[in-house]
Amino acid sequence: MTDARRLMLLNGPNLNLLGTREPDVYGSATLADVEQLTAAAAVEAGYELRALQSNHEGVLIDAIHAAREDCAAIIINPGGLTHTSVSLRDALTGVGLPFAEVHISDVYARERFRHFSYLDDVAAVRVVGEGVDGYARAVRELAALL
Repeated sequence: MTDARRLMLLNGPNLNLLGTREPDVYGSATLADVEQLTAAAAVEAGYELRALQSNHEGVLIDAIHAAREDCAAIIINPGGLTHTSVSLRDALTGVGLPFAEVHISDVYARERFRHFSYLDDVAAVRVVGEGVDGYARAVRELAALL
């Protein structure tokens, strides 16, 4: 690991639409707001942040693989891939980095299919339903584990 003072922030499908997509569910903060908030929390905890959003599962998996080279941990909001992607789970467990699973909305108060997560039993930290502030909490909790 060449730089253990870096965190990777990954946001999955449709999170690029934050601020305009279902604001009653996700709020009015944009993806740029999320990245700025998370970067500030990382700096406060003594880390820098690299952020990536993709609507493509393979791009997220490639970023997870790359993170093992220069990151101490991963913060991920997998979006809809939470409920469908064994491959994402395998990538996260395969790189051996602790990770936080973040969900802006309370997935347990939504449609039944959103109640299941392929990541919940392997995530070091889970933050659900705290809005975008949950990203900062995830950083703090991960930093405390490192």
